[in-house]
Amino acid sequence: MSPDNARPDALRPDATGPRAPLSRPGGSPGARRFRRAVVTGGAGFLGSHLCERLLDDGTEVVCLDNFLTGTPANVAHLLPRPDFHLVRCDLSEFVHVPGDVDLVLHFASPASPRDYLEYPIHTLKVGSLGTLHALGLAAEKNARFVLASTSEVYGDPLLHPQPETYWGNVNPIGPRGVYDEAKRFSEALVTAYRHARGLDTGIVRIFNTYGPRTRPDDGRAIPAFVCAALRGEPLKVHGDGSQTRSICYVDDTVAGVLSLARSEHSGPVNIGNPDEMSVLELARRIVDLTGSASPIEFGERPVDDPTTRRPDITLARELLGWEPRVHWRDGLGTTIAWFADQPGVRGAA
Repeated sequence: MSPDNARPDALRPDATGPRAPLSRPGGSPGARRFRRAVVTGGAGFLGSHLCERLLDDGTEVVCLDNFLTGTPANVAHLLPRPDFHLVRCDLSEFVHVPGDVDLVLHFASPASPRDYLEYPIHTLKVGSLGTLHALGLAAEKNARFVLASTSEVYGDPLLHPQPETYWGNVNPIGPRGVYDEAKRFSEALVTAYRHARGLDTGIVRIFNTYGPRTRPDDGRAIPAFVCAALRGEPLKVHGDGSQTRSICYVDDTVAGVLSLARSEHSGPVNIGNPDEMSVLELARRIVDLTGSASPIEFGERPVDDPTTRRPDITLARELLGWEPRVHWRDGLGTTIAWFADQPGVRGAA
């Protein structure tokens, strides 16, 4: 079935009905239940995991994606499920979904530096017009709206770790500005809809997430390091590798996002793993876990590459009862095993 017309009955007005109660952990007692959700960017890495988790929790899902950086392959295993509907559309254009909707998760955007540097105008459009249209959909349906924002709103932070009260240190005209400022504008727009229109909104600031379904050519550290190690190629570290990142396994990130969605909180709330490590340490761990003989090479750091990145998750713990559970060794092990099974990843071995 072509993704352009996948599930022609996907948006039928009567596509609602009783759903099984939510049973997964990660939300407070009495947390709300959703019968029908729209996930923008739902065929992307993180979006596809959200779609799957919502379906498992008894929620009907309408997945909207233009496949610029996502792929139908990420959700192909969900197509046989009667409560999953894949619709190709561009959020930069007007969007309408017939029938009831009680949750809109706005995750549509290029998210890796490689992608948003290749598609700078689209990144800005989906962060502005796309967010406006997704908010309009939520307002029309009187639905809960959750924005996927990012730790990039903190830029190259001067405060460490980063709490939600920190305003950030962002270069609006640097190469990363198209993504950073798109997300900062999105946050401002969501806040305006909450205050001026009374829309039920939440903002989640997501820190480095990894796991299965990340594209091998994504350009970010973990897929690049894993694929190089599996091929026996050098792992290329930017600078001296002393810059730090905090990596969070996708299952934990999804649990955090849905915990905020089910709550009454507006955020922003940091969702990430406070277990900080240097990029060089991350590369060495991946070499060790793969059993690779790959060497590590050093190269020039990109412009505005953050020196430190670590979330303060006090709010997530206090408001949502959430914190990451998956240890880096287990998460990286699962991710490496997934990449090892992908066609072409070992092609140079």
